[in-house]
Parts: sequence; structure tokens; C-alpha cells
Amino acid sequence: MNATHPASLWKPMDDGRVHCNLCCHFCIIAPGERGLCGVRTNKDGELLTLVYGLVAALNIDPVEKKPLYHFLPGTTTLSFGTPGCNLRCSFCQNHTLSQPPRHGSAIKGQPAEPMALAETALDSGCKSVSYTYSEPTIFFEFARDTAVEAKKLGLANILVSNGFMSPACLDELGPLVDAANIDLKAFTPAFYDTVCGGKLEPVKKNLVRMRKLGWWLEVTTLIIPGLNDTPEELGNLARFIAEELGPHTPWHISRFHPDFMMPSTPPTPPSTMENAWDVGRQAGLEYVYIGNMPAGSHNNTVCHSCGKTLLERRGFSVAMVALENGRCNACGATVPGRFGLA
Repeated sequence: MNATHPASLWKPMDDGRVHCNLCCHFCIIAPGERGLCGVRTNKDGELLTLVYGLVAALNIDPVEKKPLYHFLPGTTTLSFGTPGCNLRCSFCQNHTLSQPPRHGSAIKGQPAEPMALAETALDSGCKSVSYTYSEPTIFFEFARDTAVEAKKLGLANILVSNGFMSPACLDELGPLVDAANIDLKAFTPAFYDTVCGGKLEPVKKNLVRMRKLGWWLEVTTLIIPGLNDTPEELGNLARFIAEELGPHTPWHISRFHPDFMMPSTPPTPPSTMENAWDVGRQAGLEYVYIGNMPAGSHNNTVCHSCGKTLLERRGFSVAMVALENGRCNACGATVPGRFGLA
């Protein structure tokens, strides 16, 4: 399949340039040039995507790896991504996939068609398809068409994203996506500007909109020493989740390990992770999970009402302990999420 494909969500300009409306960079792209993502190009006044039908990473994953802890736990999801990203996070753990197109490198991958991907998911026993690994916003057309085919087969669609898509992109994805894990990378504009090459406010607005769209939503924050780990900032972030998205929204706090352009930054101390967990709970969040650390009690799902352990996790494996039909067996409280396979 030819990866050069007509792009959506753009407008022509009088001088041959095009105005891309896919993400919140809103790039104006001259003929022969690419947008900041490196995978959308202006060819003779028409915007094309360079990654349609081009898969650079494809795996069958536990849904817990996304991470999603309250959406079809214990099931698998067909996960794929293309090269490229609309951010340039200095700590990116998938930088070999996300960053090369931004620097003009050749765009590599294996051809795949939306229908074939959806059928592969179904035939493999997966309950969902996940658009992940890089940033699904930048392969929007490919993700959208695959999501349509997945819906036809009764599969759920999962978005794992930085949340920096445009409102128009979110409108198109609205009826197709069932669940999302969104990175809320920090809670200061300066962090997004200097560390990620993006902006905080659009991500906050998109998170609120996703909740209104009815998506099941979980949020992830990578805790980086010296950059976003103060109790004040984490408290503000956690209160935003609790107040704007709901106290039942799972917050995944992940431990930083040196990577990409931050090889000298030390791993996050376990004590910082424990303190962040406490901050989240004090802010009113009912479900706070710690990732990238040895398995512990903060990976289990515990009833927000009576404290009973409902789901026990060891790595990416999960055991139903006291949860039946989305209710706690001990006190009968409804646990927010989607736990059935129907």
C-alpha cells in the first residue's frame, strides 16, 4: 500500500500553503514542506499523510499495558502505531519510533489495511484495538478507518495519546473511541513548552471534552525528578482530575527511568512515588496506581467504599478477587469502569 494518502482536517490557503487542523499546533505548511509531526506534507497545495497504512509497531498486548485498569481487565488488545509524533518530549521512551520523521528521516513500516487489522484482532481473540506506541493523532486517518472496521466486528477502540489533538479531530474520533489513556505530563505551561514542545491548556480542555463524549478515561503522569515532582504541582494536577474528570478517574503515576535526551536524570526515588500516591488520594482520587516499579499493593484495584481488594495484579496478569458484574462482592458498591466482555 502506498503510504501517501490524502489527509483530512486541513484547509487550502491562497498562496499554495495549507493550514493543518489536526492537532493544536495548527501548522501552516508551505509547498514541499512537512508539519511539525514530520508525517504530513504539502504537495502542490494538497495536504497528504505519509503514514497511512504503514505500521511500524504491531503487538498483541494485555490491556493493562496501555495502561487501562478499569476497562476490560484481563483481555488482550491488538496494538499498533506508525512513525511520528506531534510532540518532542525529552524523556520519550519510544523516541526511535516517534522522533525520526520530525528530523526528516525516511518513514519506515510495513503495509497494512484497516480491515485486515480489525480482522487480525478478532481472529487473535482480542477484545479491542489500541492506537498507541507513537501518537495516534498523527496517523488519524489510518486510525479512524481502522476504528470503523473494528466497530463493525464488535471490537472496542482504545486511544493512548498525549491529548494534543484539535477539537475537530476530537469531534471525528468521538463516536469511534470507547476508552482512552491520556498522558497529562505535568501541570505547568513551562514544562509543556520547554520539555515537550506543546501546550498544557489544550490537553486539559480535551480531557474534559473526552469525559463528556462518554469515553472511559484513565490518566497517566510520568514523575520526573526535579521537573514535575513537587507536592504542590502534583496536588494541583490530581485535584484537576478529581474535580474536572471525576474522583473515580484512575490516575497512573509512573516512575521515570533515564532515556532519550535525559540520560543523566536519575530514576524517580520510590519515596517520591509513594508521596505522589498519597497526594492523589488526599486530592480525592479513588483509584491511584503506581507503574514502572516492582508489583505492590498500589497496583491492585481496591474498593473505594469498603477497601476490599477487588482485582489483584502481578505484572500484567490480573485476577478477579471480589468483583462481579462491576460490583464489590463485600459491600455491593459499583466500581466505575467496564468490566464485562459484552
